[in-house]
Amino acid sequence: MLDEHKYICYAYIGDSMEIRVLEYFLAVAREQSFSKAANALHLTQPTLSRQLKDLEEELGKQLFIRSSKKLSLTDDGMILRKRAEEIIELVRKTESEINNNDEQLSGDIYIGAGETDAVRILAKCFKTMISEHPDLHLHIESGDGIDVLYKLDKGLVDLALILGSIDTSKYDYINLPVYDTWGVLMRKDSALAEKEYITVDDLADEPLIISRQALHKKEINKWFDNRADNLNIIATYNLAYNASRMAEENLGYVLTLDKLINTADSNLKFTPLHPKATIDIKLVWKKYQINSKAVERFIKEIEKIQ
Repeated sequence: MLDEHKYICYAYIGDSMEIRVLEYFLAVAREQSFSKAANALHLTQPTLSRQLKDLEEELGKQLFIRSSKKLSLTDDGMILRKRAEEIIELVRKTESEINNNDEQLSGDIYIGAGETDAVRILAKCFKTMISEHPDLHLHIESGDGIDVLYKLDKGLVDLALILGSIDTSKYDYINLPVYDTWGVLMRKDSALAEKEYITVDDLADEPLIISRQALHKKEINKWFDNRADNLNIIATYNLAYNASRMAEENLGYVLTLDKLINTADSNLKFTPLHPKATIDIKLVWKKYQINSKAVERFIKEIEKIQ
């Protein structure tokens, strides 16, 4: 796979591409059929086929594997699909910001957020805003810190809710007046379920299910006293909901944050770590980023809770 592929979309748009051709490509990729995509787009099949053939010739890459049953994407086609989705989302976001750049706040605020109870703060601040400006819309893009910062860097979200440290040379931020607490999610009938708290020694030989970035957090590495390499990690996750399902099946103990999973009416329980391990939470945006009026107002609402 060539590294240049991740720039194909951007270069093509800057040269000669129309956004509609990307939309045609995505429709065919989604439907896995030229005829179905043509119907959805209200085009004739020959017209659609010709447009995408021209696209392949322009890029110098085969994008589709054509067979009698259905179309599938080549490796280059899958790369183009990912970049095309990003570009179209960015175009729509930019159009929304330009069209709503007036005195009355309206339009969209896009926030990438890791899993945290602090999303409540975002909801509270946005509720205050829409009471005065009902034409605003909030969009939360969920993911772990890696996914969220990627979207922020690409301009696909305006702001990011990040747990832990950030690169302060790249981002401006507000520290939220809350923190999340690390602990272990487990079945109520598990061997450690009666404990009031969980220690490093408790987890020494137990099967662990850990988020894919947890061990990169300094708070967790410090808590494990640099013994992370000796842990019995049998699975990783990036959504606590999925991890909770693994815990319900008694696959192992889930290292996670408090308040992500409602254990009230389930066979699961959350037990905090000892010594206590917490992680701070920040609202982040790119340095020198030009924000819409709606985003700037949202940042000011967040600042009020400090």
